Amino acid sequence: MTEAERPSAIGQALLAISDKWTLLILQRAFLLRMRRFADWRDELGMSESVLASRLKELVAGELLRPAPYREQGRTRTEYRLTERAIELWPMLVEIWSWERRWVPLRQGLPELTHDVCGNRTEVELGCAGCRRAPVAAHDTETVRGAALFAQVTVPRHHRRIMREAETDPLSYFPETFDLLGDRWSTVILVAAFFGTRRFADFRSELGVAPSVLANRLRQFTTLGVLAVEEPGYRLTAKGLDLFGIFACVVDWAQRWYTGPPATDLRVTHRACGQPFRPCLRCGSCGQALSRTEVHFVVPEGRLPSPRRRITASAPS
Repeated sequence: MTEAERPSAIGQALLAISDKWTLLILQRAFLLRMRRFADWRDELGMSESVLASRLKELVAGELLRPAPYREQGRTRTEYRLTERAIELWPMLVEIWSWERRWVPLRQGLPELTHDVCGNRTEVELGCAGCRRAPVAAHDTETVRGAALFAQVTVPRHHRRIMREAETDPLSYFPETFDLLGDRWSTVILVAAFFGTRRFADFRSELGVAPSVLANRLRQFTTLGVLAVEEPGYRLTAKGLDLFGIFACVVDWAQRWYTGPPATDLRVTHRACGQPFRPCLRCGSCGQALSRTEVHFVVPEGRLPSPRRRITASAPS
């Protein structure tokens, strides 16, 4: 692939993580320290062929690294999170936080505990530069290159998966996967955040098929993240509240990927005039959250298995 053919940094990031199974594999690696093929297969109910495919892609994308281990006299392979993957933890926490605020029937979600203050807490999105919080979408200004979405239209690797209702309190809700667990869904929402409103503009910018675009826009209005408003669509309060997730993805993408010219993206925090770097803060004590200083607690009786220790710390 030549320099001009490579997607933007944001595009590469979305192609790497905008998939239901990929998100669940990474989430279980964080929460349950999963490393082994059989554990993911049994935990998530995945077919072995699908799991093998996703693990191969995660290794190729430098999100997991294979490591040999010995068991019963045989050498086997486990998969550990790389530093690139570990730095996705704010995005996973932001997804949890958005679900708590907006997804119906959200009882049984894990509770986040901040070990520094000892409180079960909510999360606030703040600016790492000036330390102000909370920061919402309207507190920032975005300038993007004309070719930001170029090459995001590479052929899809996976068939879109329709999900049944999720009962495992550790898994994301079906509504969340409708928004974030599919490449086209995520790209369309990102475009909406960057000011795209009309059907024709979504088509021309993204290169998305009309039938796919119509399906996603209809789905988003049903879910209440978009509303129909002349001259097209606007993000609702529920949709705008996805900003924390996308801010974390953008920040992560720009630190780990590089794109060709005209695919740059600048997000500025209006209050301080600095490039916006997201920082998660404890809603109880106001301190910045560190990955190693928080952990999740599942309500009594809701643990899928008594053997699990739920933690937000990633394995080394």
